[in-house]
Amino acid sequence: MTSPNTNKTNAYKIAILAGDAIGPEIMAQAVRVFDLVSKHRDIEFELTSAPFGAHAYFEHGKAFPDQTKAICDAADAILKGPVGLSHAESQKIPVEEQAERGAILPLRARYNTFANFRPIYLSPNMAHFSPLKREVIQNGIDILLIRELVGGLYFGEKERGVNAAGKRYVKETLEYNEDQVRQILIVGFEQARLRKGILHNIHKSNVLMSSVFWNEILDEVHQDYPDIKVVHLLVDAAATALCLNPGQFDVMVMENMFGDILSDQGGGILGSLGLMPSACMGPEKAYYEPSHGSAPDIAGKNIANPYSMIGSVAMMLDMSFGLKAESDAVWGAMKSVFEAGYSTADLSAKDTHPKILSTTEFGDRVMQELDRLLAAT
Repeated sequence: MTSPNTNKTNAYKIAILAGDAIGPEIMAQAVRVFDLVSKHRDIEFELTSAPFGAHAYFEHGKAFPDQTKAICDAADAILKGPVGLSHAESQKIPVEEQAERGAILPLRARYNTFANFRPIYLSPNMAHFSPLKREVIQNGIDILLIRELVGGLYFGEKERGVNAAGKRYVKETLEYNEDQVRQILIVGFEQARLRKGILHNIHKSNVLMSSVFWNEILDEVHQDYPDIKVVHLLVDAAATALCLNPGQFDVMVMENMFGDILSDQGGGILGSLGLMPSACMGPEKAYYEPSHGSAPDIAGKNIANPYSMIGSVAMMLDMSFGLKAESDAVWGAMKSVFEAGYSTADLSAKDTHPKILSTTEFGDRVMQELDRLLAAT
């Protein structure tokens, strides 16, 4: 935890939820950004760590303990690492307290973080990390996937039991109201207006009534954004198109489960989910996190790629604190490390002559370059 400096003009409180497995390793590199920004700018960051996830359950009996809720409530923004343990270890935790149900979903619901921003980005000079053919991504990849995050199947009523015929059954409800759909579509249109003026609407209206409803609301919202071109695409077709021609996409908007699946596919076309940070935005508070899992199989080996964790800090600086120049410097520092020919273990198979960096070494090189960039501006 850093101590607040009353001599600084601006001060921000940040809750640090390191999470499980590789979470603390990559978080240790990410929080170094705050010290450097504070060093070069009239800004102070007060970081307060709190337990969250599987280890929080084992230590406190809850995956999202009350003391963590209080710290998050008091924070200006939240930085969250990946959570969860191996299947065997997770079985020691009651189903309702396992990390996703007991921690992540309640965090989203508590702060109504309905808008999930997941940038799918590779510069042309990093395109060799992608498993896609060079001619498919010769200009790199630059997509912003916007996912509705607090509705749909994940938050609907769930029921399981035995029916009158003695057969086990399960029932889960997909539910959205028009306000939920409208607010995420507005986010999509606004982002499209800030970028190329094209919005890909991803749905499954040939089967799902929820998608028919979604598209009806989209048509209403579109009237307020006549300058935006809307392209409708079925989710299965979108999955194919992401592999065959990702360059056609700029801003994509979709409901919760579609976004969960396609954003992971986005990590696949980049070459690793380790290259996908994300922002989860609510009306009053946001939390930032890598899109990937906690990778318990490599925990403690100092080989996890911290790009997504550091990138999540970059997104926080811009989206929560308005520090666009500082955010750009973080992105530039990470990009320069890769473009200098360095790689992390998860990307080494996609690099012809990789100079492999450990988690700590990657952090060291990023901070060295970030220090230089911040000093120069």
